[in-house]
Amino acid sequence: MIGLDKIEKRFCDRVILDGLSLEFAAGEVTAIVGSSGAGKSTLLRCIDFLERPDRGRVVIGDLTVDAERASKRDVLELRRRTAMVFQQFHLFSRKTALENVAEGLRVVRGLSRREAEAEARQHLDRVGLASHAGHYPAQLSGGQQQRVGIARALAMRPEVLLLDEPTSALDPELVGEVLATVRGIAADGQTMVIVSHEMNFVRQIADRVLFLEHGRVLDDAPPEQFFGPKVGERTREFLREYHLARGNVDYQI
Repeated sequence: MIGLDKIEKRFCDRVILDGLSLEFAAGEVTAIVGSSGAGKSTLLRCIDFLERPDRGRVVIGDLTVDAERASKRDVLELRRRTAMVFQQFHLFSRKTALENVAEGLRVVRGLSRREAEAEARQHLDRVGLASHAGHYPAQLSGGQQQRVGIARALAMRPEVLLLDEPTSALDPELVGEVLATVRGIAADGQTMVIVSHEMNFVRQIADRVLFLEHGRVLDDAPPEQFFGPKVGERTREFLREYHLARGNVDYQI
C-alpha cells in the first residue's frame, strides 16, 4: 500500500497541495488529472521527495517518511521504492538504449557490467525494444525514447512507478505505443500513479481517476464513473473544456 497523509506544499504564499490524504492500492493504476497549476506534477514529485513536502507523511509498505523529520537515509530508501518516468525522457544522449537502462542497475543496485546489461536487455524486451538496444536516443522516435525511459524505471524494481505526462511530448501517432507498453506493465500488476492531460489515455489505462483542483481532490472514481454524469460540476466543466479545446463541439456529459 502507498499512502499520503496530510501532504502540504506551498510555493511562497501559494498553496499547491492542501493537506492531501490518499491511498493507492497495490497493483492499481491511478491517473491524476486537472487544469494547469492544479498541483498534479507537484503531488507526483512529493511522493518520492523530488519536491519535499512542507508537512505530511509518505508511506510505502513498512516505510514511513515524515516530511518534517526525514533524514537523507529516509529519502534514499523512499526513492529506492519508487521510480519516475518524465515527459521529456531525460536519456543520456551519448549512451545507447542498453547503456541508459543498465546505468542505474550498476550505480544504484551495484550489479556488474555483465549483470546489468543482461538485465537491461530483459527490460528493453519487456517494452518491445530488444532490437534497438544499440541505438542512441537520436536514432529513436519519441515513443521509443519514452519506452526506454520506462524500461530504465522498471529496472529499479519500484514498488510504485510514477509517470509524469508520459505522452505529452509525443506526436499523436506515437501515443499508442506508449499506451500499449503501460497497459502491458499494468497487466503484470505494477502499481502506477500517472499524471496526464490526455483523457483518452486515462480512460483506457486507469483503474481510478482523481480530479485535482487547487491542491485538493474534488472527484475520485473509476473511469466508467469519472467520465459519466455523476461527477461534480467542476469536473464536468473541466471535461467539457477539454473536449471543446480539441474541437469536439458535440461533447455532452
